[in-house]
Amino acid sequence: MTSGQLDDTAIDNAAVGAFFAEFGKTARQLPPVAIVIAAFNEQDVVGQVIEALPAEICGLATAIVVVSDGSADKTGGVARSHGALVCDVPVNRGQGAALRLGYRLAREGGARYIVTTDADGQYNPAEMERVLAPVVAGRADFVTGSRRLGSQETHDPVRRLGTWVFAVTISTLTGQRITDSSFGLRAMRAEVTAAVRLEQPQYQSSELLIAVLTHGFRVAEVPATIHKRKVGESKKGHNAVYGLKYAGVVAGTWWRERQRRVPASGQTPESAGAPDPLAANGSGRTSFPGPAISDSTTSRADGPGSDPRSANSR
Repeated sequence: MTSGQLDDTAIDNAAVGAFFAEFGKTARQLPPVAIVIAAFNEQDVVGQVIEALPAEICGLATAIVVVSDGSADKTGGVARSHGALVCDVPVNRGQGAALRLGYRLAREGGARYIVTTDADGQYNPAEMERVLAPVVAGRADFVTGSRRLGSQETHDPVRRLGTWVFAVTISTLTGQRITDSSFGLRAMRAEVTAAVRLEQPQYQSSELLIAVLTHGFRVAEVPATIHKRKVGESKKGHNAVYGLKYAGVVAGTWWRERQRRVPASGQTPESAGAPDPLAANGSGRTSFPGPAISDSTTSRADGPGSDPRSANSR
């Protein structure tokens, strides 16, 4: 383990301890759905975002977990005042690190499902039902919204082209059709986030997507909307910087996952690399992924209690 990983682990452990000490039983007994939000210096909009979130999705109660990622403003205080459970991280590490921490808080709090959205108000909370429904019904383990199946208000031709290019790239690398690899409104079984390796501090959406695809989880896309940011500026950087870094994450994650699935000479797949997290709990090994499923083409639902990676052909 590198010094950076040790530092990240120490930061996470300290933040988790403070979170559960502050919120106690409320944080340790979360309702079925945890809405996880990573926020950095969003004091002017995070309250509005929280107020618009549903108290129930698919008939299941929700809790809002906000990870304030080294915010230098009043993001954490505003989020608390609007009813969110807030985890304060003293340093800004990036959206990926914040979401990874939020997933851990949701799992350790007992949530069965995780929904993610952004703190800047670009996603429509009314569409959370559409995103979570296939997971609750047992038809998918991970569902992401897609602006290309739905709509987008941005007219930036570079961003639009980038969305298409990265979707085609990931589809080619994984052998499964994806139309939008960077949409922030997603839903998943909570245990999915513990079964995949997440290490990117920023530009994490592609890492998560590629990891769940290559682990054989059932992935679906549904039409969704992305709005223009109404307050503040994007933290992602300019198009060129964002594109280069995002491409690096795509390539690095695909190579890492390919190495995990292709054992060295003389090894069996079971003996190569780290043990599968769910296999250690008696769930069996990852099956090879089949085609990703869309909301309109899913077949019969597997029961909510079935192995989340047991079905690959639709």
